[in-house]
Parts: sequence; structure tokens; C-alpha cells
Amino acid sequence: MAGSQFRIEKDSMGELRVPADALYGAQTQRAVENFPISGLPMPRGFIRALGLIKAAAARANQQLLGLDAALAQAIVAAAEEVERGDHDAQFPIDVFQTGSGTSSNMNANEVIATLASRRCGQAVHPNDHVNMGQSSNDVIPTAIHVSATLEARERLLPALTTLAESIERRAQELAEVAKTGRTHLMDAMPVTLGQELGGWATQIRHGIERIESALQHTQQLALGGTAVGSGINAHPEFGAKVAQLLSERTGIAFQTSGNYFESLSSQDAAVALSGALKTVAVSLMKIANDLRWMNSGPLAGLGEIALPALQPGSSIMPGKVNPVIPEATAMVAAQVIGNDATITVAGQSGNFQLNVMLPVVAFNLLQSVELLASTSEVLARKSIDGFTVNQAQLDAALGRNPILVTALNAVIGYEQGAKIAKEAYRQGRPVLDVAEEMTDLSRQELERLLDPRELTKGGIRR
Repeated sequence: MAGSQFRIEKDSMGELRVPADALYGAQTQRAVENFPISGLPMPRGFIRALGLIKAAAARANQQLLGLDAALAQAIVAAAEEVERGDHDAQFPIDVFQTGSGTSSNMNANEVIATLASRRCGQAVHPNDHVNMGQSSNDVIPTAIHVSATLEARERLLPALTTLAESIERRAQELAEVAKTGRTHLMDAMPVTLGQELGGWATQIRHGIERIESALQHTQQLALGGTAVGSGINAHPEFGAKVAQLLSERTGIAFQTSGNYFESLSSQDAAVALSGALKTVAVSLMKIANDLRWMNSGPLAGLGEIALPALQPGSSIMPGKVNPVIPEATAMVAAQVIGNDATITVAGQSGNFQLNVMLPVVAFNLLQSVELLASTSEVLARKSIDGFTVNQAQLDAALGRNPILVTALNAVIGYEQGAKIAKEAYRQGRPVLDVAEEMTDLSRQELERLLDPRELTKGGIRR
């Protein structure tokens, strides 16, 4: 490339060329050159959090340490541009970088310093001004907590609520629709579709509760601990002031950490949140697979429901339609489970006073939140809301189900019931007809005792 396309920047290690139009400086450029690994930049939510943090830090430093008002206001304005996403292309550093995330912190410092300098007409230093009272070692853990909390509260929890409400609405509609229950994938006593879906809805509601609980810890911030947790070079009230300002800006009750040494050296709160996300992923996998089984067929499978037909299912078999949304949901669940394994390994990489896998924690945590939010909305809208019930298929399977004889245990005993079930299965006949032949009970009494819809209500029937 021609020399005119570059400018010369200096840092503590010397000179190097930086693209002429780049807002960042030497330290960002060194990281770009050092880590050509994945081509994956830090997520938008993380960059947004850095902007929020730098703006709050500048305001706090103006109030506490006397940062020049003009400089502070320029830094705030520049940081808010970063928060909005106006300059995402200026954050090119790979996820797989220095374990502290120092490169990403300096990337933000340099971009904001350049923008602020242009705004106020005087030199704004990335370290002395934008990074005042801060260290990468407390900024990056804070950015992980802030970004994960915001994304979870703004996107994931509403999406999960939408999914839960969709399932609950269908459960109410189908409250009286009886079907064959299954344990071990084998015929079991009847349930209603409402009961089955109610179980799904409760899984999602419990997942929401687990995430809410985990977020109480991600709302505690490391900022103020600076390099090792002792708070060197920061005003004693800096961390609390920034947390207050972030709370006012976002409407979320952020607090300064009760122990900076824990907040810098560990990522336990992120690990716990990831564990809650993994549990939601497991719930979604179960729901998705149930939908796939229920939809299977339409002739050689269960054929209990028909999911909305969204696209052709085969490039060679005309007319085939596949359960594409549950399949996509299952893949998302697998990805989130894998992300949790990465975060778990990263979480134990806190060596003495600093965790050194912070960028990969941020990347995987935010990806899990985003994937779960998106798939929850799609699953609700394109599968749960629109599936139809094959009533004839449900009734036929119920009529042939020999396990209905369980309802006669209290009247004829287990051993006699087992004989009736085996004979009904052998002959392929309804258990009602076989029981009428093998017991002294009247057909009217058997119809009462073996009514599938009544059996879904439980209790002993005599």
C-alpha cells in the first residue's frame, strides 16, 4: 500500500504505521498485527459497555479528581458515540488476544481520545484522560458484567417471557386434549396436551428465575479495583460513583463490588450466569425434541401435531417438509452448552490477582445470550403459536394403548391387569374390548374406568 495511506504513531515500544483514517492508535495496531487468529471482533454489546463505562468514568473523574470539564465533556460525547455503535469498524481486535483484554481497553481509549480531541480542540490522552482512575484489569471485568446484564435484561428475559406466554396460551387452548403419555419413549398413561405444554412453560419460567438470580451478581462491578484490586490511582469513591452513574444511565441497579480482589481474579459471576443460560438451553433442547417427535411422520411417525410448513424439506424428495425451527433451536442449545464449557475453563484461569481469559468469556457469554434470545422468539412465533393437532391420530393411539389397564389395578390387581395388557397388545385390539372379555366388569363400568380424559386427572378409580 502507498505510504500516504498510513500515518506514523508512537507508543512506549516505538514507532509503527497505522492506517491513515483509523481513529485508533499504536496499541490497537500492534494488537491487530499480533492476533490475526479468528477474524472475530469483540461483540457489539461489549463495545457498547465500554462506551458506557468510559462516559461514566469521565463524569466521575470530573467530579472526584478534577478532570478538566472541557476534556471530560468531550470524552463523554465521544464515548456515547461508541456506545451507540457509530464507530464499531474502529474495533478490529480479535477475540483471541491478551487475556486481560488490555488491547480492547486501549482500543476504546484511543478511539475515544481521538474523537474527543477533535471535539474539544485540544489533546486528549488515551491513558491519562480517557483511562484515568482505571486499569484494563478492572475495566474489562466490568464490561463483561455490564454487557451481559444489559443484553440479558433487554433481550433475553423478554424473549423467554414471550416464549413462556406462547406455550401457556397453547396449553390453555389444549387443556382438554388427551393423548398417550410416554416414558422411555414407550406408551404410558394418558396426559393432556395442556399438561405436557404446561411442563415446558414451567421449565422456561424456572429458567427466567435462574437468570434473574445470576444477574444479581453480574450487577456488581469491578471498576475501582484498578490493577490488582487495591484501587491504586483511583479516587476511593470512584467505583461507587461510576456504578451510580451507570445505574442512572441504564435503569439497572449496578453496584460497586464488595471485594475488588475477587472481582478481578475470578469470573465466578459470569460462570454462574453461563450455567443458568446452559440450563435454559437444555430446556429448549427438550422442548425442541418433543416437538420433533410429536410432528414426526406424517404417516410413519407419531403424527400427533403438524408444525407450520415453512420451506421445502428436501432437494430430492418432493413434498417433504421438515421441522426446521426445532432443529435450529436444538443447534443453538448445543452451541450454548459448548459456550458454557469454554466459560467454565476460562473461569478457572484466574491466576493470583487476575483472570487471563476475559475476552473469550465476554464473547461466549454474549453469544449465548443473543442466540437464546433469538431462538426463543423464533420458536414461539414459528412453531408454538402455529402448530395444529391431529385429533384422529391422538384418539386412535389412545384407543389402542394397553397401558390404560393401569387404571384397573385397584379393581382387578396388577397381575390380571398385566395379562389384559399383553393380550391387547398381542391381538392389536383396544384394551377396553379385551378387558370386557377377561373380567366380570360391565362395559359401562370399563368405559368409565378407562376414560382417557378422566385418567389424566389422577387419583384412584373404583
